[in-house]
Amino acid sequence: MRPLAEFPAALRRRIRFVLTDIDDTLTTGGRLTAAAYAALERLSGRGLRVVAVTGRPAGWCDMIARFWPVDAVIGENGAFWFRYDHPSRAMTRRFWLGEAARCEARRRLDRLAVEIPAQVPGARVAADQRYRIADLAIDFAEDVGPLPLAAADRIAALFREAGAEARISSIHVNGWFGDWDKLAMTRRLFVEAYGADLGRCRDEVAFIGDSPNDAPMFGFFPNSVAVANIRPFLDRVEAKPAFVTEAEAGAGFVEFAEMLLS
Repeated sequence: MRPLAEFPAALRRRIRFVLTDIDDTLTTGGRLTAAAYAALERLSGRGLRVVAVTGRPAGWCDMIARFWPVDAVIGENGAFWFRYDHPSRAMTRRFWLGEAARCEARRRLDRLAVEIPAQVPGARVAADQRYRIADLAIDFAEDVGPLPLAAADRIAALFREAGAEARISSIHVNGWFGDWDKLAMTRRLFVEAYGADLGRCRDEVAFIGDSPNDAPMFGFFPNSVAVANIRPFLDRVEAKPAFVTEAEAGAGFVEFAEMLLS
């Protein structure tokens, strides 16, 4: 990883899309600061297409698509994308799985929602679970603990033993039955919403994140950035970002936005 200050000016001029994680990338200590939100507005106001790419639930993503200065939202680690058209007051929602497959997966996840916390002392189902459509979030560091990262590893292992996918974020371990991730749904969003092949335009995209569930994005995008609080997770991040900010969390996002806009 190189310092963000070394991000070449020639690359900055090519960026048309900004993809950003939310928790501990945009937020700081669980809150969205005025400075981070203003940075989102400035990026959008400059004509960049801003897309939130998050593990947060469908209920939250509906609100974000409507009210935040973003062009689209990918949620539940790639289970869907939402995009709100303000002139027509219409929301577009696209899901990775059909309704029947989501219902079957939910039955299996509901069993894991009982079994996994029983095997990991201190862990519990995330408070935002009631707003989720396609995954199960187990909290190890938002409203509990924080538990050691070894507990997050144990939760992820239990998901995988049950045949589910699992990703560790800075606060939750998310599990699901399906073959998506953040990058897979980003590819689909670009085709369906922008008529673009992500592989051909990835040099026009900057991604910023903070944790192991962002590894597919770090590995794919040459203009990938992490906020400084990624460091405790580095041995769990399969693909490292190209650049890292000096500041942590929301302040790191502001640093990133100012770099792009400079």
